Amino acid sequence: MAGALLGAILASTAHAASLALKPDITVAADGSGDFKTVQEAVASIPRTNRDRIVVLVKDGVYHEKVRVDASFVTLHGQSRAGTRIEFAQPAGGARDNIGQAVLNINGDDFVIENLTIQNTQPTIGIHAFAIYGRGDRTVIQDCDVLSQGNDTLSLWRTSDGMFSEDAAAHASPNGRYYQARLKVCGSVDFICPRGWCYMTESEMTEVNPHTDAAMWHDGSRDPNMKFVMTKCRFEGPPNFRLARHHHDALFVFADCTFSNNLRDFAPYRVIYPLNGGTPTAADIKNNKDHDATNRWGERAYYFNCHRDGGDYAWFEDNLSAAPGAPTPAQITAKWTFDGKWDPENQNGPVVEKVAASDAGIAVTFSENVTVKGKPQIDTRAGGHATYASGSGTATLVFTMPSGAPAEAAKLDLHGGAIVATEAAAALRTADLTLR
Repeated sequence: MAGALLGAILASTAHAASLALKPDITVAADGSGDFKTVQEAVASIPRTNRDRIVVLVKDGVYHEKVRVDASFVTLHGQSRAGTRIEFAQPAGGARDNIGQAVLNINGDDFVIENLTIQNTQPTIGIHAFAIYGRGDRTVIQDCDVLSQGNDTLSLWRTSDGMFSEDAAAHASPNGRYYQARLKVCGSVDFICPRGWCYMTESEMTEVNPHTDAAMWHDGSRDPNMKFVMTKCRFEGPPNFRLARHHHDALFVFADCTFSNNLRDFAPYRVIYPLNGGTPTAADIKNNKDHDATNRWGERAYYFNCHRDGGDYAWFEDNLSAAPGAPTPAQITAKWTFDGKWDPENQNGPVVEKVAASDAGIAVTFSENVTVKGKPQIDTRAGGHATYASGSGTATLVFTMPSGAPAEAAKLDLHGGAIVATEAAAALRTADLTLR
């Protein structure tokens, strides 16, 4: 059963994502790029990086584990099915300095798109991460993320490396994650974000016939933390369970469909022992410890969700009972992240201020931008100020050959580009209008 499900995922067609910006680094296994391995490519980017760096990975099978320490990196595959990063890595296997997953993300504002990540270890039901992320504002789109084990896609950002089990010792926030058009395969809790997560137009396939649940969430640091799934499809073996949590969680399912194998079992808090038998002293202590991170009750909300074999009462529409009583139209990525991040925003940075001095012309944008190439400013006197510094910040400095102040007339890309640095679903180019 599990092999057939995984085979169907691997054979499926997918949305193709185009590369909107010329790559800074190219990886090609045949030696035709800047690096032969993905790890060499991402390791060449400094941890202190402030620019949006685009890494193009050409088609090929890359048998390696990858650790990304820099922020503002885009990892873009040449094709979703043709670009494959794979490695057999059970979580309890040999440790190294790369990490416990095939792809290990430590930087913020990371974007991965248009490729396949697979943990090829064959055992069902053990922990086997395909992606393990510790960064904020992580975007994963148009990818296949595959494993036969638990915790396939684990985005667990905390600022100090601690989890909710340590909540009494600190109050650091969890991360924010955006996922679109994915195919994810795994065993228990195989999509398990800690923090805020928005997932849309994706397909999830459970492979474990003895699973406890497919989805998992930890939203215990903030009552507004939520795991939102819209227009998603859930498949699995007979009687697979949909979702569970060990800590406070908030699930939203909107316009989702379930296979007829979905068990009549609503999302639930884990209570030990899992078999429902007589708890041991260790089970009692474990349950009591988790009481501290289960303060807000069971929170699972649904809109327009349907099961192939007929609907269950527990996922009938109840969105109006969710905090703030949102309407279906309000269930967006921006709403998920409480308006603090909108990865689906299409508007680029705009110029807020232009100031001329002896040092040159300073152009300040509404957010941090990345400069590619050598843009210039045409002045009203007919001269040109060339880009000098500021990429990765909100203010770019352009210098005049004479060093004298000049009045800016037009910002000319001159074959280059100015784009938003922050991670988003689409590359946002700057509005060059000088205000």
